[in-house]
Amino acid sequence: MIEVNKNYNESNLETMAKMPDCFVDLTVTSPPYDGLRTYNGYSFPFEDIAKELYRITKQGGVLVWVVNDSTKNGSESLTSFRQAIYFKEIGFNVHDTMIYAKNSYMPLTHNRYEQQFEYMFVFSKGKPKTFNPIKIPSLTAGTKRNRGGSKANETTYAERLRNEKATVNSEKQKPNIWFYDVGKNDKTTHNAPFPEQLANDHIISWSNENDLIYDPFMGSGTTAKMSILNNRNWIGSEISSEYCNIIEERIKKAWEEKRKEKDLQAGTLFGNEM
Repeated sequence: MIEVNKNYNESNLETMAKMPDCFVDLTVTSPPYDGLRTYNGYSFPFEDIAKELYRITKQGGVLVWVVNDSTKNGSESLTSFRQAIYFKEIGFNVHDTMIYAKNSYMPLTHNRYEQQFEYMFVFSKGKPKTFNPIKIPSLTAGTKRNRGGSKANETTYAERLRNEKATVNSEKQKPNIWFYDVGKNDKTTHNAPFPEQLANDHIISWSNENDLIYDPFMGSGTTAKMSILNNRNWIGSEISSEYCNIIEERIKKAWEEKRKEKDLQAGTLFGNEM
């Protein structure tokens, strides 16, 4: 049986071969795409990996696939959409096509607008079994608006209810375009770490405490760190020994941070009892 809360220095296919069917609650990952990232010459067999991800995902589980396309000879590759279509062909639902928008980006000189986003495809094995929506402040909180009626002369109870004024709540559900600052993680030598908050937001949205989170392209260990801080179990795969050293250091710091948090909570509780 595979050990959880551990990163494996091997290919993700080797790691997933150790997992039983319907084992993982949530996968959050950003794979290498279109040759834009190099992993010591390692290239990944996408279709084989996709099939294994489907096999190990629990019914109702979710896969978050953060990816983008390269531009060659003036044309985008559309690899991201070809991958999304393949995931659907093997059985996943395309639950949502979300956008990771970058608050800062590298300015380039060419004849088109700067690329400021990546896709976050949210695939599910059947209907997602968990959804903990993130709330954000409502700019119109406290104002009044119609519930949705369209005719002034409606007379039935249901029609009158629709025309009643409703107070806008103080919070609303976050939409599917998420903005993040780039480069705010722990300092690492990984060339493409995604923001900690991005991993955090998907982990709390699509899983619950003690669920199992997997990252088949662990990179610098962001998914592991945020899983630890959110009381989730995790497994990672990373082919690069160099990156595995980074992962181990970040995991160590995450557990230290978690212990300090528990000590603080225990001290607060003890103080209240006094």
